[in-house]
This record gives sequence, structure tokens and C-alpha cells, in this order.
Amino acid sequence: MNSIPSVFNQREISRSIIGGEENCPNVRMDCSAVLLNRRWSPGREKTLFTLLGMGFKRVISMELNPDNYGIEDASRRFTSVKFIIPLESVTDGDLVNIAASEIDTPYFLVLRDTLDIQQGFLSPQLFGSLTKNEPYCVSPRLTLQGGVSFPIVFSPSSRKSRFFVDSTAKIVDGISTLYPFDGIALFNRQKFIRLGGYDYTMESSYWQTLDLSFRSWLWGEKTVISAAFACSYGSERADEISTASQYSNRFFLKNLAPIFVRDHGELPSGAFWRFLPRSSCGFFEAVNQFRDAKRWVKENRYRFRLDSVSLVEKWGG
Repeated sequence: MNSIPSVFNQREISRSIIGGEENCPNVRMDCSAVLLNRRWSPGREKTLFTLLGMGFKRVISMELNPDNYGIEDASRRFTSVKFIIPLESVTDGDLVNIAASEIDTPYFLVLRDTLDIQQGFLSPQLFGSLTKNEPYCVSPRLTLQGGVSFPIVFSPSSRKSRFFVDSTAKIVDGISTLYPFDGIALFNRQKFIRLGGYDYTMESSYWQTLDLSFRSWLWGEKTVISAAFACSYGSERADEISTASQYSNRFFLKNLAPIFVRDHGELPSGAFWRFLPRSSCGFFEAVNQFRDAKRWVKENRYRFRLDSVSLVEKWGG
């Protein structure tokens, strides 16, 4: 497994960029829209028209599949949209990291092609209200088709010294959530970059999202849900795959194992013996992974504001 990245966007990804030379029309928000696409669909043109009409300063279409035949035609029709096509295998987190490095707005909104995006989903007035206090991350109230609610509020808990993520569909405006569901959220770009962005070595979307969001809480940032900021899925949402793996092990080393001592975070050497039984790898590989995490925690030790135990204890307080 690759070493934990020390800086934002450490991985250099070959990519093609098509279009985006023209300015977006009728700019009313200093914000970028980032659309993550897994496939080309007839509804894509409607989505792009809608986003351009909402007043974003930049609209970026991130293409997970480089073989989408409609990109060239779309770039000629939507000349102010920048289409970015990675030329190698990437994760969703890679796509967001790339987009964050390509824009110059203080905020960017991450969306997916599975959403039914309606005009007015994010108005300039709502954008101003959501970003008034410069939050790190604001997640929308997401529903299924027909307005059916599902769990989008997540909270950390501990039972018998084991970490769990609890969830509920009940929300109130401004409620804290451990992470934004499906990575759909309005992000403060500078804070996102200072947090290091998504860890590209974690190829699971679930563990990538949980890792970044948990780290943000440990480093003093927050993620909240706005009830006024609402959107629904136009097709079935993706299922979260949270099974234990090498990525959950990396999450453990970076987020659960460090402790907060006086004014900084530490990964105590004794935590290795908690890690070894769960590592599912040989002793020497476990030692290498632990050393790498210890290096990363030391590099970022003064970014920590609390540890996982304190986060669980203080949650909702």
C-alpha cells in the first residue's frame, strides 16, 4: 500500500482538459460546481444547462469514464464548461482533488450525475447565507425520488471500546454530521486543501470520505446539514460499502489510534499491538504501515485539536 500522502494532491494524474475557455454566463456566486460523472446520459445536458443558469463562476464536469462518446459534442455546445478526463484509473476522491486544484473560487459544490438538479437548488441568497461564517463543509438535505427520506445524518459512537457510525434520517437545520453522504457537499476550498483533500491511497469511496471528514473534525473543522439546501436523487443512489479492509486499517491508524497530548496529536507506539490483530497482513508489513502512519501523525501533530475519544464524548454537546 502506498505511503500516506503528506501534501494535497500529491499524486500526479495524467488528464485531458476540453473546453472551459469561455467565462460562465450570468455569474452570481463566487462558487464552482463540480459534477462527478460515471456515465453519459441524456439528462446530462439538462443538468449542465441548469448549473450554468444558477450563476456559478465555474462549472467543471469530471469524467470517470474516458470513453464517454458524448464529451466532444458537449464541449462544443457548452463552451464555458470545463470537461476533465483522467487518463488513468482514479477514485472519486481523486476527481474532487483534481477539480479543487483547477478552480479559483473560495467554495465549490460537489454533485453527482445521479442527482435530479433543479433550478434554484442553490440560489445566490442561500449561498451567501450558507457561507456567511466561512464553514468548511455544508451538506444538503438529500432525499430519494418522490421526496423519500433516508439516513444522511451520521454520528460517531463507541461500544465496548469499538468505533461505530450511527445514522438517522431525522434532521434539523444546522445539525452536525460526521461526513456528507455520497461526498455531496459545499466545500471551503482553502480549508479542503489545508486538510490534505482526499487520501488517494484509499480506493474505497466510503473510507475515503470518512477519513477526510473524521480528520476535519479532529483538526477543528465541522460538517453540518442545511435543511434549506435540498436535492433528490433522480436515479437510485449508490450503496455505501463499509466492510473492513486495508482502507479501514488506514483509517484506524490516521484517525482512531492517535491521542491528543497537551497541544498536539501522537500515535503512541503501544497502539501497534491494537493494530496488529486487525491488520490482516504479516508482521513486517504491519510494522511498515504503522511507521508510515506514525510519520504522518508527527508531521501533522499540531493540526490536531482533539482525539477520537474526545470527539465521541463531546459529540452533540
